[in-house]
Amino acid sequence: MTSLSDGTLFAGSLASGGIFRAKPGAAQAELWIKPGTFGTRSIFGVFADEKAGLLWACSNDLSARGISTPGNATGSWIKGFDLHTGLGLISARFPGDGNLCNDSTVGPDGALYVTNSAKPQILRLDPVTRKLTIWLTSPLFTPPKTGAGLDGIAFGADGNLYVDTFNTATLLRVVMKDGRPLRVERLRPSRPLVLADGLRRTSGGGFLLIEGAGRLDRMAIDGDDVQITTLRDALLNPTGVTETNGTAWVSEGQLPRLFGQSPPNPVLPFRLVAVPLATQQTP
Repeated sequence: MTSLSDGTLFAGSLASGGIFRAKPGAAQAELWIKPGTFGTRSIFGVFADEKAGLLWACSNDLSARGISTPGNATGSWIKGFDLHTGLGLISARFPGDGNLCNDSTVGPDGALYVTNSAKPQILRLDPVTRKLTIWLTSPLFTPPKTGAGLDGIAFGADGNLYVDTFNTATLLRVVMKDGRPLRVERLRPSRPLVLADGLRRTSGGGFLLIEGAGRLDRMAIDGDDVQITTLRDALLNPTGVTETNGTAWVSEGQLPRLFGQSPPNPVLPFRLVAVPLATQQTP
């Protein structure tokens, strides 16, 4: 998920492709970018860069996993759309094969940083040349033999880059200096996490974190320690989160049902759940 400052929400569809938009106050999202548009396939993370006027989306061909979407594009791509018209403007393919574009964020330098869930890589899209390159690799990014690796990604108020891993549910910090990565550090959450997914910085400087097991968390970082506070639980396999106007919005992706890990039929309609950020539960 992602959002604009006026409260507009965007969510991508992994199962059918396409990107949905919900205008402020709307009770139902509308299909804004149709499946297959601009060579897209299954849509993973989306990120709105209001300064550049771009909506970024991770696109992956999942036909080998039995998920068929319109189009015949192969591989993993990062796509950039005009934030107001939906026109496709930028298209960059991940180098090599066996990739999985998951999520992205824009750095202080205006570049786009993208996680690769299938390889131990963070990629960078140059804001001028629009060339996508492998920016950083680390053994701490290595995905498990079965399952996904790097997932959520967000810059902190300290200028460092923070990422999480999905199946192993680790929290990591990329220490930055003068726009360059110095080292990768593993952080210590106050309790074990389960299926760490979407990660977004809040207006207050902290972070919101999704656990695929059903939780929306607030993260407060102090050195290498991370205090995890659950804001909402019993969510239906959440995948993404965004903050707008004091409210966290969570997408209930129900991905286990898509991949045969639970009853195959989704609970309809799919929901974007609003969680006022003043609401807290005991972890």
